[in-house]
Amino acid sequence: MQCLFCKVDNDKVINSRTSVDGLSIKRRRECLGCGRRFTTYERIEESPLRVVKKDGTRESFDRKKILNGLLKACEKRPVSTDTLENIVNEIEREIYNKFDREVTTNFIGSLVMQKLKILDAVAYVRFASVYREFKDISEFIDELKPLMTGEKKKKKDGGNDSRSISLQH
Repeated sequence: MQCLFCKVDNDKVINSRTSVDGLSIKRRRECLGCGRRFTTYERIEESPLRVVKKDGTRESFDRKKILNGLLKACEKRPVSTDTLENIVNEIEREIYNKFDREVTTNFIGSLVMQKLKILDAVAYVRFASVYREFKDISEFIDELKPLMTGEKKKKKDGGNDSRSISLQH
């Protein structure tokens, strides 16, 4: 494995762990050239899955795109990268369980939104605003209303869920 930092192709594996879902192996490596450490993931090669985009074009499924979307939505939020990796694993597993050859971006986007809604309301709204392509503030408010009523219901019930959204006017 070529080092990310010095490009030397000489390293040793320090630690190997099977992922929680059992679909990949996480390896911690140390470069014997520069001494820096990095992580690699070993995954089973699966049959190629195509993603059907909104405009009808198709491209290869790329789990990195889901992770990048989650990272953007969760920027400056108290969500760990490991949590986001686990969400990507769950989404990928669900996609491969339900589809053999093609999946739509709508299906992928709705899975991401389901996960974010549970995880972090602010990240959910951030993702929804881009994914649903809000045209004006009223569409944004329409998305917030169910979250706000959920917050009011939790307060009435005495719930204290730190993941709920709090809006002040």
